Amino acid sequence: MLTISCCLLIGYHEVRCMKRKELVEALSGDLPNGTIRFSSKLVSIQESGHLKLLHLADGTTIKAKVLIGCDGVNSVVAKWLGFGKPAYARRSSIRGYAHFESGHGFVHKGFQFHGNGIRVGYNPCDEQTCYWFFTWTPSNEDKVIGNDPEKAKEFVLSTIGNVPDQLLDVIAKTGPRTYASPMRFRYPWELLWGNISKDNVCIAGDALHPMTSDVGQGANMALEDGVILARRLAEALLPRKADEEGEFERIRSGLSKFGEERRWRSFVMITTAYVIGYIQQSNWWVMKFVKDKFLSPVLGKLLLSRADFDCGELIKI
Repeated sequence: MLTISCCLLIGYHEVRCMKRKELVEALSGDLPNGTIRFSSKLVSIQESGHLKLLHLADGTTIKAKVLIGCDGVNSVVAKWLGFGKPAYARRSSIRGYAHFESGHGFVHKGFQFHGNGIRVGYNPCDEQTCYWFFTWTPSNEDKVIGNDPEKAKEFVLSTIGNVPDQLLDVIAKTGPRTYASPMRFRYPWELLWGNISKDNVCIAGDALHPMTSDVGQGANMALEDGVILARRLAEALLPRKADEEGEFERIRSGLSKFGEERRWRSFVMITTAYVIGYIQQSNWWVMKFVKDKFLSPVLGKLLLSRADFDCGELIKI
């Protein structure tokens, strides 16, 4: 993992690249075998007293004392709580991951370029790998790209124009795992009056706050959710009293507090990501002038200030 450090007037920051696989392995390492079930799609939720019965696509039924919906942008749990489907932002992204067997030799800095309605950038992850992204507003013709890695790379290389050779090299060396997808986000006002939790059920991660990738804080927000949620559940479950009704009420109260803590933070981050993406990719000459002359330094500080969030500590047992 590569760490990029920077220091501004608003504080000291580190920008870290991390592979999702390594994060999952680190978080699951201390759990008993069988705790995590992969490829277990949730189909429906049924109430059974204080428990929830989870019906999976493979026919399995699980009894849950607490149900935390981290099932992504198409969350079944979010739908059960009354949230609508995330909206399309009318922009799409292509992301890739390049591996340099002998090392890439790049400086430990992330680079981003934008103009003419597109945004592209790359960031070294370690000495041999580099992540890159490309966002644009697609036309009907662009839909033929689909998830074809070669078509995606050809499209990006033919569109980005005059950029450093290093970026071109990164895109050219990208393997078959290139992902193209439309950007989606939850309307932020849904979070102001929506039910983030109900009884012993809540949502977190992309199920709660799907946002465009313009501020690079989606995974970080999910980690914040995890810390705060763990703290609230520990407060509810640590008393270990045999009273089932009392435990249920403590869980309900803890999840409700979690929802209130995350409501405004989620609203702010979704709104920030959408507005920054719109400004950076706007091709309107007035917006470009204002952005280049006045907004560039402000946006940089805004991004770092939004990431500078203290979610507190876990409870020590």
